[in-house]
Amino acid sequence: MSGQRYRVVHRTEYRYGATMIDGYSVACVLARPTPSQTVTSSMVITYPEADEFDEREDVFGNRVVQFGLHQPHDGLVVEAVTEARVWALGLPRVDVGWERVAATVAGLRGPTALDVAPFIAPSRFVTIDANRLELFALGSRSFTRGRGVVEATSALCSDIFDTYVFDPSFTEVSSPLDMVLGDRRGVCQDFAHVAVGVLRTLGLAARYVSGYIETDPPPGEPKTVGADASHAWCSVWVPDHGWLDFDPTNGIMAPSRHVTIGWGRDYADVAPVRGVVVGPASSQSLSVSVDVARI
Repeated sequence: MSGQRYRVVHRTEYRYGATMIDGYSVACVLARPTPSQTVTSSMVITYPEADEFDEREDVFGNRVVQFGLHQPHDGLVVEAVTEARVWALGLPRVDVGWERVAATVAGLRGPTALDVAPFIAPSRFVTIDANRLELFALGSRSFTRGRGVVEATSALCSDIFDTYVFDPSFTEVSSPLDMVLGDRRGVCQDFAHVAVGVLRTLGLAARYVSGYIETDPPPGEPKTVGADASHAWCSVWVPDHGWLDFDPTNGIMAPSRHVTIGWGRDYADVAPVRGVVVGPASSQSLSVSVDVARI
């Protein structure tokens, strides 16, 4: 089989200033197969070992684990180890005009509608109504009348890459979309939300995708922005092709070095780790490391 094999180690560590007596967490860190990815193995290990552990699929088909620690603990480590093979899916052979695609999306029925419809409307972090003018203005530069949806999406991908500044110090998980649009700065999560917002404003279906990109680039290529961390990108739905991935943070269409964990309407659907702990009020620290290596 063609493509490149990767091993990803994603380690999330919490340290508490006092001993907790109970805790419950949900993690979306297990890889799923896609049309451009096969998964050899993907598992989650916790330290201390979880007292209860369960895996399920969410409404989007993502693999989600739930686990509880019902013992005294002053820290928690969640380590996900994945081996997968990825390759470029390629672009559609026929580039349909984006207006026709939007009309097709609006008229979908049956199983395809169930797959596409959740990714048309506003969502928690993709607040279309409050930012419609700004999103439409950004999209109108690329989505001109009669332009093919793939060509227009590629232009949008390049536009965000060229005009937005990657700045990890500027935003947080809860930073609103208007802040990113106004200052044209942020991280991969923010740029994915912007691109998804533009596409949905135009009547197209767009997914937020969570995963990783290769840490060490091939010889002679520059290091990719966003390495050594969880990464986010997008996909747009194209009739007779399906979902087409693109990465506005790095200006890449149909990427071949991205390991997919899952997708949703926005970050809230695929947050890597979230949870609660029970114990005395105390400080808490968080550290995250990601290593992506070719195998």
